[in-house]
Amino acid sequence: MKIGWKRPSQLPLQWRLTLWYLFTLGVILLLFATFLYFQLRHTLQNQLDTALQLVASQAVINVDRDGGRLAFQNVENESGGTLTGDDFVIYLLAADGTIWEKSGQLAEGVVAPPAASGFTTTPTGDDWWRVFSQEVSADGVTGWIQIIGNMDPINDTMDRLLAIILLGIPLALLLAGAGGYFLAVRTLQPIDRMTQTAQTISASDLNRRIAYQGPADAVGRLAQTFDSMLDRLQTAFERERHFTGDAAHELRTPLAALKGRIGVTLGQPRRPEVYVETLQEMEGQVDRLVRLSSDLLFMARLEQGQMAGRRERIDLPDFLAAVVDQIRPLATAKAITLTETIPAGLSLLGDMDLLIRLFLNLLDNAVKYTPVNGRVTISAVQQKSELHVTITDSGPGIAAQHLPHLFERFYRVEDARSRLDASGSGAGLGLAIAFEIARAHGGSLRVASQPGQGAAFTAVFPQNSAAAGAAQ
Repeated sequence: MKIGWKRPSQLPLQWRLTLWYLFTLGVILLLFATFLYFQLRHTLQNQLDTALQLVASQAVINVDRDGGRLAFQNVENESGGTLTGDDFVIYLLAADGTIWEKSGQLAEGVVAPPAASGFTTTPTGDDWWRVFSQEVSADGVTGWIQIIGNMDPINDTMDRLLAIILLGIPLALLLAGAGGYFLAVRTLQPIDRMTQTAQTISASDLNRRIAYQGPADAVGRLAQTFDSMLDRLQTAFERERHFTGDAAHELRTPLAALKGRIGVTLGQPRRPEVYVETLQEMEGQVDRLVRLSSDLLFMARLEQGQMAGRRERIDLPDFLAAVVDQIRPLATAKAITLTETIPAGLSLLGDMDLLIRLFLNLLDNAVKYTPVNGRVTISAVQQKSELHVTITDSGPGIAAQHLPHLFERFYRVEDARSRLDASGSGAGLGLAIAFEIARAHGGSLRVASQPGQGAAFTAVFPQNSAAAGAAQ
């Protein structure tokens, strides 16, 4: 079996996290071990150098002239041993390197004529020696004193430390790698659960959730965002299923009426005037289908942003007066009084065709649900950064449970208010279309109502699309 080599970028995330963790930890440990090694070596060598200087300062006191050379007058300390003990060797040398005296035992090959005062390091075989040289004179005779110390204890210590480092760092990385992998797997468990949940989700089942209970860190926020996304998707799918069912019902009703009338008419021969009457009824149902399909297409284009026409500055009083004139015949037929309260100088920036449809839908809705001899009022006001256009009717009002759903497609209020619509021709799309037009202009559509006190629909437009005349 051939095993292919994978680049680090192709490895699972938990392995990549572990490798990065090990690399970072390895670099830190290596830098720390290197610093520790050289710092300890420097410290031990400084201690040896200090000891060599101390021995040299004591030995110089005992140097005196002996004829034509220098000699130690007393190299024994109070305990009977030499000044150096067993750790150091003292040499008293002539300028040419001739050994005048020495204290201690040392193999040949270390002593050499010094070139200057200070420290040198000299190897002999497997041993290393630290040599301190200092010029000394007495009664006109000059020579050199050398203090020699063995560096093997330092080297042995450093070798043991190096062995510990070379063994400890791989062991530490191995343990850290196991711990890092465990933590990476544990940290990424919510993401794995998200993956598994996403794999089990389908359009027919959107009820699964991550339900993350951990801290609100990056993974926690991702899990919460994922659950919020599923909530929105579920709402959207349920809305679309509801819309599909309502659209099918709305289309089926006129189609069933058409099929029924055709079946009855073809059941037996009829008089010509009966055929004409049947065709007229069928034409009404076809008109209803055309209006419904046109409204559905219009809604789809609005939601997809395909109805963004040319924006222009519209004088609000003249514009609303023209819209009210279009609805006035319907109001006159029910003896409804139309009242306009539009301050002069207000203007609105928008698509005129869309805004005409918005306000016609609102006015048609108000007239439709206002009883005979009622009143419909159209008012407008500039409030800080917004323009409010309100259409108020004197109808029976709307119960509170219906208000959040009024702008949904195909939603109807099945109460006394809806019974005022004698025609029954509405498909429940007028307010939904008005809502989408307002949103397309960066605004919103609001409703306020109480049973028995009428309803007020307010179209709100932001400042960038509305301006008072004084500001122009």
